[in-house]
Amino acid sequence: MNMSPEVTTQRYRVLIGKPGLDGHDRGAKFIARALRDAGFEVVYTGIRRTADEIAAAAIQEDVAAVGLSSMSGAHMRLFPAVREALARAGGGDIPVLGGGIIPEEDVAALREAGIIAIFTPGTPINTIIDAFRKACREHHRQRQG
Repeated sequence: MNMSPEVTTQRYRVLIGKPGLDGHDRGAKFIARALRDAGFEVVYTGIRRTADEIAAAAIQEDVAAVGLSSMSGAHMRLFPAVREALARAGGGDIPVLGGGIIPEEDVAALREAGIIAIFTPGTPINTIIDAFRKACREHHRQRQG
């Protein structure tokens, strides 16, 4: 198998979720495909999922990271709700990254709520892939030792 240098040698499994009533999934699907093309195994939950549904899928699929997408403006409530649901389900160690239409003034609060990376429109895809790779590597290290 010929793998380009951009493709990860470790095959990490990640979940991409669309919490809340947001029906815009073009960006989430784009990220899912880009991660897949970079060597990740990607689980996509589809649109209109609850925080508990996303957390349950993340635990069941044994993912190394969760990526959330919000275009509806509900990210300040929904992203932390997913973190909380993961913690309740025993997956509090799973890193959560988020993206979408997120105003700059919300980024610090989301980071304080435990979202480790925030991506806004125009973020280079390699930046997003690298952030997922780093989050997955760190999660793997924590689980190993």
